[in-house]
Amino acid sequence: MQLARVTETSAAVAATRSRTAKTALLAEALAEAAQGGDEREVEVVADYLAGTLPQRTVGVGWRSLRDRPAPADDASLSVLEVDEALSELKALSGAGSTAARATALADLLGRATAQQQQWLVGLLTGELRQGAGDGVLLPAVAQAADVPEPLVRRAVMLAGFPGPVARAALAGGAAALEQVRLEVGRPLRPMLAGSEPDIASAVDGSREVALDLKLDGIRLQAHLDREGERGDGGATVRLFTRSLEEITDRLPEVVAAIEALPARSAVLDGEVIALDAEGRPEPFQVTGARTASRTDPTELARTTPVTTYLFDLLHLDGRDLVDEPARERWAALADLAPDLVVERLSTSDVGAARDFFDRVVAQGHEGVVVKDPQAPYAAGRRGAGWVKVKPRRTADLVVTGVEWGSGRREGWLSNIHLAARGADGEFVMVGKTFKGMTDELLAWQTERFLGLETSREGHVVHVRPEQVVEIAYDAVQTSRRYPGGVALRFARVLRYRDDKPVEEIDTVDSLR
Repeated sequence: MQLARVTETSAAVAATRSRTAKTALLAEALAEAAQGGDEREVEVVADYLAGTLPQRTVGVGWRSLRDRPAPADDASLSVLEVDEALSELKALSGAGSTAARATALADLLGRATAQQQQWLVGLLTGELRQGAGDGVLLPAVAQAADVPEPLVRRAVMLAGFPGPVARAALAGGAAALEQVRLEVGRPLRPMLAGSEPDIASAVDGSREVALDLKLDGIRLQAHLDREGERGDGGATVRLFTRSLEEITDRLPEVVAAIEALPARSAVLDGEVIALDAEGRPEPFQVTGARTASRTDPTELARTTPVTTYLFDLLHLDGRDLVDEPARERWAALADLAPDLVVERLSTSDVGAARDFFDRVVAQGHEGVVVKDPQAPYAAGRRGAGWVKVKPRRTADLVVTGVEWGSGRREGWLSNIHLAARGADGEFVMVGKTFKGMTDELLAWQTERFLGLETSREGHVVHVRPEQVVEIAYDAVQTSRRYPGGVALRFARVLRYRDDKPVEEIDTVDSLR
């Protein structure tokens, strides 16, 4: 299949808001890829249409993409040629690899048309906005392969990524999907939590629930295997983030903790976090920087260690546990790793739950996750099985700019720029958000902010600072990006406030 076919499908998917139309477009492209007879091509096309790289990373960032060669006049690149080129990029290492990578990247982009260059840049940077997430891609795989959608979803849950599942579905149908199992050493998608605004909404007193301490760290899936490739009786440990990126080599202290567990094989779900000398959590940025750094991990483990907390067990010694009730998984985890289990309270008492919540928040933690002891591990999904509760902090800010949306939000002003008042009275940007917006709100704010427009810069519409908005956020963190030195974490719109004058918005000092 030619890359042009993929980029044309991507553009068509991004241009429509209809989920049915998106699904049909993707299914048609997948079926066409399958007709070529190369199973690898189906896998690559599925990943590309999902906006992901089969290689996950290839060592190319924005700086490498700043200066691009002139685009080709004619489209000649095939999907498999691009895949091979990106695999070769990923394999480059050692002395001279930077120059070799720049040459290889320039060669690839030089063979791409202008449209394909733009699409490849989005793919390589993880910013390919085409509106083809799981909600439309997985139904498209089911449609193209003529298999039940629940089979596709469960297979992706266990395999982690849609590409291999699309390959199996289109090559072997339902029978091939039924053979997809949890594999030690291959990440599966993490179970996700819904949310409630307070304890009373999450704990009603009618049944016993478990409240887990919610840490503001890095979600980590740990795989332990003493039966695999090494063959010397030693343990192989692999660590994966929530996005299924492998970071094993960055966290030697976590590897040691998992390696010490008395199991032949295990898959564990947990969190790692940096703590200060008093045992209180460091700001999220400290943990985030530690887990992102590839520089001298042994030294970092000494100077900025992270502590491992476990809260679920998905596999133990050849037995998959994802479909077992949570209570059974937790009991097995407590037997396996009693010193690593996160603090947990089981109760049906709303008052006890509220006291636990207040205590852990006072200790500097993010909140709690309320869990159903009977729930299976619903990998990759949000549901009633897990519900997070965090303190809701709010701020009244002013909108200074808005960005045009993409995908389903094409044609609407979406991402709003948020500003607080600085010490000198000037407006200081402290973040952006497109969260919490209904279609009705998007339509309203598009009309409202076009009426306040002062200028445009690319996809950004600058507006007169007159509209106040109430924003909920989880935390304030230090920022080098914004001039006020602070930024909001997980900001989301609660409501626009026509009742509040701009003179009364929150200040940068109050946020700090």
